[in-house]
Amino acid sequence: QVQLVESGGGSVQTGGSLRLSCAASGYSTGSDYMAWFRQAPGKEREGVASISPGGGSTHYSESVKGRFTISKDNAKNTLFLQMNSLKPEDTARYICAGRRGDNPYFLGKLSEKHYAYWGQGTQVTVSS
Repeated sequence: QVQLVESGGGSVQTGGSLRLSCAASGYSTGSDYMAWFRQAPGKEREGVASISPGGGSTHYSESVKGRFTISKDNAKNTLFLQMNSLKPEDTARYICAGRRGDNPYFLGKLSEKHYAYWGQGTQVTVSS
């Protein structure tokens, strides 16, 4: 049974930083695609960042490029999202996602339809 459990959310002021974690069980971060999504109240779920199975390729949405960094520790089966220079518009619930396999077609895909496994999310609130 796959479980993805996020942590690290919280409240920060504009310009602050947070580091989110996603602990995976029943799933291998080292051999499968993983991604971070976010969803604000009343808005659609948005893909933020993805990372290839090998970890050598990362992709970001334009809204976070240059400020967020996705990474993973395969030994700990954990995915991370380092978020710097946070803005009020980054306020959302951040959700970890994964899909099995290493098909290169899915490289850089940030649409939720491409991911089968989801965590419950962790709330990030950025105040001005």
